[in-house]
Amino acid sequence: MKRIIKVLLLSVGLFVSVAVFAADVNTAKNQGLIGERADGYLGVVDPSAAGDVKALVREINGKRRAEYERIAKANSISRQEVESLGGKKTIAKTRAGGWIYRTKWEKK
Repeated sequence: MKRIIKVLLLSVGLFVSVAVFAADVNTAKNQGLIGERADGYLGVVDPSAAGDVKALVREINGKRRAEYERIAKANSISRQEVESLGGKKTIAKTRAGGWIYRTKWEKK
């Protein structure tokens, strides 16, 4: 289990720090347009967010899903378990005032 968590932490760190997306994601988060969900994926907080913001969320979520599947397969666990761990990690890393979704959107 420790190995799984280490791999997951490294992988989630890669998602958050990808240079190409970091500024856009951080800007969108700071503007309250997107946030982290408990299922390990980004979500659109503001339904009126621009199409490019929604496209960015879809693109990053696609990459997260692929990585979650890779981790799950490598560790013989379900993707849902990895997603849940990813969600806990990304929510924990969300700054105060950022948006998170557990059962509804709320500010951390």
